[in-house]
Amino acid sequence: MNQHITIHKDDAGIAWLTFDNADGGTNVLTEEVLEAFDQALVQVAQMHPKGLVIISGKPSGFIAGADVKAFARIPGVASAEQHIRRVHEIFHRLESMAFPTVAAIHGFCLGGGLELALACDYRVCGDDSATRLGFPEVKLGIFPGYGGSVRSTRLLGDLHALQLMLGGRTVGGRAARRLGLVDMAVPLRQLRSAALQLLQRNARPRRAAWYKRLPALPPLRPLVTHVLAAQVGKHVNTEHYPAPLELLQHWRTTAGDDAAMYASEVRNVARLINATPAQNLIRVFLLQDRLKSEGDKRAFAPRHVHVVGGGVMGGDIAAWCALRGMRVTLQDRAPEYLSRAVERAHSLFRHKLKDRYAVQAAVDRLMPDHRGSGVRVADVVIEAIFEDIDAKRTLYATIEPQMKPDAVLATNTSSIPLDVLGAQLARPGRLVGLHFFNPVAKMPLLEIVHDENTEPDMLVKAAAFARHIDKLPLKVKSSPGFLVNRVLMPYLLEAVELLDEGIPAPLVDKAALAFGMPMGPIELADTVGLDICLSVAEKMAAALHNPVPERLRESVAAGDLGRKSGRGFYVWRDGKAVKDAAEGTPAMPLADISDRLVLRLINESVACLREGVVADEDLLDAGVIFGTGFAPFRGGPMHYVHSRGVGEVQRRLDELENRFGQHFHADDGWGAIA
Repeated sequence: MNQHITIHKDDAGIAWLTFDNADGGTNVLTEEVLEAFDQALVQVAQMHPKGLVIISGKPSGFIAGADVKAFARIPGVASAEQHIRRVHEIFHRLESMAFPTVAAIHGFCLGGGLELALACDYRVCGDDSATRLGFPEVKLGIFPGYGGSVRSTRLLGDLHALQLMLGGRTVGGRAARRLGLVDMAVPLRQLRSAALQLLQRNARPRRAAWYKRLPALPPLRPLVTHVLAAQVGKHVNTEHYPAPLELLQHWRTTAGDDAAMYASEVRNVARLINATPAQNLIRVFLLQDRLKSEGDKRAFAPRHVHVVGGGVMGGDIAAWCALRGMRVTLQDRAPEYLSRAVERAHSLFRHKLKDRYAVQAAVDRLMPDHRGSGVRVADVVIEAIFEDIDAKRTLYATIEPQMKPDAVLATNTSSIPLDVLGAQLARPGRLVGLHFFNPVAKMPLLEIVHDENTEPDMLVKAAAFARHIDKLPLKVKSSPGFLVNRVLMPYLLEAVELLDEGIPAPLVDKAALAFGMPMGPIELADTVGLDICLSVAEKMAAALHNPVPERLRESVAAGDLGRKSGRGFYVWRDGKAVKDAAEGTPAMPLADISDRLVLRLINESVACLREGVVADEDLLDAGVIFGTGFAPFRGGPMHYVHSRGVGEVQRRLDELENRFGQHFHADDGWGAIA
């Protein structure tokens, strides 16, 4: 018995080992917890039970994985090797117990948690939507190192196991059963009885059929590695994210020899975890945790959301809230404006939920409400109409008197300051910004906009609401463009400047991709819509001294709006940009192009810090990564500045200013950064 683990032997002689990490709401395999688990296994062995069931005492799930915070502090390769060897010893002890063992899994079972479950003879899990199993390690720049690469290939066969590890994706309970990852997937109420049933079966633990282990034969391994590496290369830049290829190389050289695989895990995962990409990706994981902690679900439990505006943004916000379990009413001027939003919502529900009963439940939670009856009972009212100050103020005058006194009034404005919008409200302090990003279902960030008038309670409620709908709340000061649009706009405008100088669009995009951006700025502008880019650029131009390129105005005037019109900076066919390969020697090196793009973004980031748009560098990095997709393996714009050297970046800005003009002038905030 200890503070993290309890053991109970029932009347039937079955031992029940419960993980219940004393240090938080989630089970994490810290060194202390792992040592406690090892001691518990010794105690269980001395009890001579008929079988062992490992369960979690946390409502949130089984085990979330290894202690990522400790990975960020690991003192070197030798320490990492020692740690991994020790975990191998503990999991070998579990695997070699003299009686049958079963992991009873609910909720998430990820990374090291799944590796622990694989060391049991059997696994049973819940079949509900909250159950997720998988190996997310490649997203941290490593691969499974607690024996996962050995046991998963043995259990699933090499191809299925490698695809699971390479993708970093998670699977639900039923999919895990079909894959062979678990022996049974049952309703949660039957989890314990199913675990007992597995112990009583007296069947041999499952192994992959012989034909599923054929890819591990030495003559076939090079071919399998080549095919899988090619597949990975279509989705991932392996220069920036080396872990998938490292996993394939590890498998190619050691598959079929358990001892060699364990030794290779120790050696290679310890090396990777100390490398820069992994350390930066671990930083991003911890930044995500920081954003999650900015909102406290216990502070506010909204049940009903009312959204005004059935356009793309308003409709998608309403659909997302309904998907996440909220009761939602959606208002627009007339019923016909709502039908398209409801159709899109149904499509999202079908895509995300798969189960027809869950889809129907989500459909039932979303109610078209053109008369606006939902305002009176809503806990959160979100205005998502077009960007017009007078229209928004007129709407507030209608809805504010109907709202519950403790309800949040929010605007999804992307550029209008709160004090301007709230000037005529009876309670200006209740208005907050909830700035969602498009597409709502994919972008994890939610900017929580406030100013000196904002009531503190409303800010707390807005951040809590963000967590209830699974978004990452970032508190930003009300100012032109807030944070994400503010730093993104100079980056996009510089891309248009490069076009005006005769640099081909594919080359501009190629330079951004080479830096590590998920999409080039020209393709991004076309995807967002050139009319939207122009609108935001014009609103921010006066405040931020960013002149709007004539080329952008001309494209919009000609009706060339990007992807949605079939032509923008690119011609679009079947939803894809047609990119001609740039012929001959580029007029400007890729490194110069990427510096011009990225340093405009970074210089604006420094200005945001100087003005207090966000509280500190870490929050800025988190906001820009999760709001724009800024190269995660670089750890965020400010982290990149410190890695490259503050003085070096300032010198480069001075050089670019001398060559290309005033818009590269280093912001006054650089002194504080240095």
